[in-house]
Amino acid sequence: MSVREQKMAETRKKLIEVARRAFAEYGYAETSMDKLTAEAGLTRGALYHHFGDKKGLFAVVVDQIDSEMALTAQQQLHDKQDLWRGLLLEGRTYIEHALNPEFQRIVLRDGPAVLGDPAHWPSQNKCLQSTQVCVEQLLTEGKLKAVEPIAAAVLLNGAAMNAALWVASSEDPVYALPQALQAFEIFASGFLKI
Repeated sequence: MSVREQKMAETRKKLIEVARRAFAEYGYAETSMDKLTAEAGLTRGALYHHFGDKKGLFAVVVDQIDSEMALTAQQQLHDKQDLWRGLLLEGRTYIEHALNPEFQRIVLRDGPAVLGDPAHWPSQNKCLQSTQVCVEQLLTEGKLKAVEPIAAAVLLNGAAMNAALWVASSEDPVYALPQALQAFEIFASGFLKI
């Protein structure tokens, strides 16, 4: 990597770090580009060069946080002996992240308002592919009712995402969380062969 490329990578990293803190603390609407670039010790030109605008920077921050959360959730699938349990734990982990203030504010509250339907975010598509592979394996093992794998993956991921959105936007997220987890498990268990 050249010196110029290294400097550009450092600038990009710095802007993302500062933006992540600012979006978590103030929210998207209240985060000004001037304050953000000043805190990073950079110019607006640097932000425009790397991300196009504030929304472009926000999209990168959302993708980073959502991808980190997805990786944490996917680590629940480490036990290949009980893939179904791992899949449930993956969904539970996503829903439980609704109590994480940074995830709640940036991904679950501001994300859909600024970036639109989360089903179209790159990080969500990665999750969907992972869930589909898991469903296909469970079908091969004869543990699930006959179902189209992509349809099952979409419904399982959508249920976890919507449960997390509901928890995050409820008046009492701590109270709503166990209700969401119970409903998710009841819903998901409908795919199992009896």
